[in-house]
Amino acid sequence: MTNPPDDRMSELRNLFFESAAELVQRLNDQALQLEKSPGDGEVIRAMRRTVHTLKGDSAACSFRELSELAHEFEDVLSLEHTAAAESVPEIALRAADVFAALLAAYREHKKLPATAVLREEIAHLAHTASAPVQKRGKSKVVAARWSEYEQLAITRAVEDGRKLYHLVVQLDPHCAMPIAARQMLRTTLASLGEVLAAFPPDGHTGPMARVEFAVASGAPPAQIRSRCEIPTISAQVKVQRMRAVKISPEVAAAAQAAGPAPSDANEPAGPAESDASSSAAAANLSIGTAADNILRVDAERIDNVLNLVGELILAKSMLQQTLLEFSARFPKDALRGKFSDAMAFQARVLGDLQRSVMKIRMVPVDHLFRRFPRVVRDVGRQCGKDVRLVLKGESTDLDKGILDAIAEPLTHLVRNAIGHGIETTEERQRLKKNPQGTIQLNAYHQGNQVVIEVSDDGHGIDVDRVRDRALGQGIVTSDEAARMTEAETLNLIFRPGFSTAAEITELSGRGVGLDVVRSVLDRLKGSVQTETEPGRGTTFRLRLPLTLAIIKALLFQVERRLYAIPLNAVAEITRTSEEQIHQVEHFDVLQLRNEVLPLLRLGARSAPGSGSRDKIFVLVIKNGERKFGLVVQGLAGEEELVIKAIDDRQIETDLISGASILGDGRVVLILNLAALVDRFTSQRAGVSMNSTAGLLSGISAAHARGAAGDRA
Repeated sequence: MTNPPDDRMSELRNLFFESAAELVQRLNDQALQLEKSPGDGEVIRAMRRTVHTLKGDSAACSFRELSELAHEFEDVLSLEHTAAAESVPEIALRAADVFAALLAAYREHKKLPATAVLREEIAHLAHTASAPVQKRGKSKVVAARWSEYEQLAITRAVEDGRKLYHLVVQLDPHCAMPIAARQMLRTTLASLGEVLAAFPPDGHTGPMARVEFAVASGAPPAQIRSRCEIPTISAQVKVQRMRAVKISPEVAAAAQAAGPAPSDANEPAGPAESDASSSAAAANLSIGTAADNILRVDAERIDNVLNLVGELILAKSMLQQTLLEFSARFPKDALRGKFSDAMAFQARVLGDLQRSVMKIRMVPVDHLFRRFPRVVRDVGRQCGKDVRLVLKGESTDLDKGILDAIAEPLTHLVRNAIGHGIETTEERQRLKKNPQGTIQLNAYHQGNQVVIEVSDDGHGIDVDRVRDRALGQGIVTSDEAARMTEAETLNLIFRPGFSTAAEITELSGRGVGLDVVRSVLDRLKGSVQTETEPGRGTTFRLRLPLTLAIIKALLFQVERRLYAIPLNAVAEITRTSEEQIHQVEHFDVLQLRNEVLPLLRLGARSAPGSGSRDKIFVLVIKNGERKFGLVVQGLAGEEELVIKAIDDRQIETDLISGASILGDGRVVLILNLAALVDRFTSQRAGVSMNSTAGLLSGISAAHARGAAGDRA
């Protein structure tokens, strides 16, 4: 059963949007490369290939405005003297922005953005880059614009001593279907020899008054001419012997690197291939096989598979619980061992399946990093600063959902590093620093987390100024500010509305930006840590989970209810009693070896004199460089949990980030450590510890509703 035409077009367009975004990013990269190496002909040719592919793909999807604009820009890039124009990188970057805006409008079915300004710039570039046609005397050089891939084929034919002919066929003005006429002429020539090149290229949909071919044939010119003189199709046919072809040194190098020429040159080339150049010509010979092994799959389908894996993990937990009950009831039954072996095999296969699906969702962080050279370049120019970008750890893998979510926070951090951190060139010279500032993005794995660092070598963050600014803006009181450590003071920059900018500009001063970083990381169950050194720079360290779907968790009990936190957040577990807990400045602390550990209670304190000697557990939580203890009443072990989202209408507190179901049917709520850290910080800033008795009141209600819903 075949899909309806509308479904096929919808699928084609979805694939186009995915590949077009990559093409626009590639155009950005090439424009930045050309800006560093002005006049580089190879970069210009690569840029032309990119724009040509975008043109052909957009035409296939009937996106006329984008296709025509790309066609105009491609024509300019094809001019011989374009590489000498200084404005090419700037226009290419502007074209990439307009292409991206058009793609967004097509995808979201919105009004298309204006393109008149870009068209004028392209037209002006075409005027300045135009050059007279060179005359070659008796050496009959090809007049048509053969692509470099076709040049490669022609060059090989010349080297092999084959007879080459250049045909120019003027089409009949009354020809109703010029595209079909071109294909008929090509088929006719293919019966006489090998068609090495054709112009206009395959995929051309515009007006066509004439067509040109390069043909390797042993037939005499008169026979070739007579076969192409087709009534109602061709008005005039010219056949000339070809003895040379203009070829660039890069194409000659590609001819050596590519090896034997393709054997079937008569097959029509695709839109991306018809204007291939030196590097593409060599690569295209071997790229087909590799491309056949790549499937483009919608991320939603992978999410569905991952959800099914999560359900299988829940089923595994239920089977394990049933097996434990069976073993307890029938300890000597012979089937107990067989059940255990089957369960072990299933657990191993399920673990492999889970890891495989997780790897499918993983993408290199380079997919995100590669957009920042443009950001650094534009913001640096906007601020009048000379800044370079250093990328490290681009191959580090991260869940695609998380990668997409942190794009905006990272952009804010990079923009802030340039606007607030990096000094001007004059100031850096006065401080005897490198006149060019440096922004560094680094990514690496640490346990089952991914750490992404944004560093700059600027003047650092003035902690005293941050404290004074927070006081002036009413974000903290003087008593709270006096009790804050340096790390807690630095965290104020992530508060909504906070800004240290003296004046409002396009880049800063509105108090909008870094609070986005904190809110997104809280949603992703991640954290951000700030390190700064006066005169040396600042580093923002983002810690993110590898995935949001399945976690290793530590289960514990508070007031006879079951909760969980990610296992990687627990530095250690210790046991103590109420009488060993002391109060310092209205909050609980515990002497743990040689350090004083602040404590946060999730439940009510035990009544004095009644069971106060009973042992309680303290989970030592490490958040960045800070530690605090979470007081719980009992441990329930470790478990692999499948996180299920909870509707905001079913919960009355921000201390919960999700829920899960255990094998025995019990509901476990997963605590939001970021919210706990905020609550811990606010308590240290002066909130009475008596209020912690009600910390889980909202959680208890949500727990009861979740359990009732599960039973239903």
